Amino acid sequence: MSIEKVRAYFRQFGIEDRIREFDVSSATVELAAAALDVAPERISKTLSFKSGDSCILILCAGDARIDNKKFKAQFGMKAKMPTSDEVLELVGHPVGGVCPFGINPGVKVYLDQSMQRFDTVFPAAGSANSAIELSLDELFKYSGADCWVDVCKLPESES
Repeated sequence: MSIEKVRAYFRQFGIEDRIREFDVSSATVELAAAALDVAPERISKTLSFKSGDSCILILCAGDARIDNKKFKAQFGMKAKMPTSDEVLELVGHPVGGVCPFGINPGVKVYLDQSMQRFDTVFPAAGSANSAIELSLDELFKYSGADCWVDVCKLPESES
């Protein structure tokens, strides 16, 4: 099970007990926000994009959306999401539980600046009913992110 893979990943840092599992789904931003009783924008959603034979993961704030122009400028390719089956195969976690922890080798991780408004955020932990609260420094460290990027837009800037 994917959450066990994430739990094992966090065990090496001694923080596996910080994973929270819910009796309800947390597979979407709205469901995760309700399960955690936090604002939706504090949910750190993980988006997958095809990149050759692999994929890249971009973590962004729950209210952010990919800006196609910024994405293409940053990565030199069009933002194309893989199918659910491809996500599981390429990343190692199912849709709804995709996160940057305990992922398959070769998957690059990037953190979007949209999350920098918060001290802590809540990414999934490998299943559709789990999350972990991390500071931005912890998220950068534990995700193995390459760097911070600016590839999203927020609702107030979508005009």
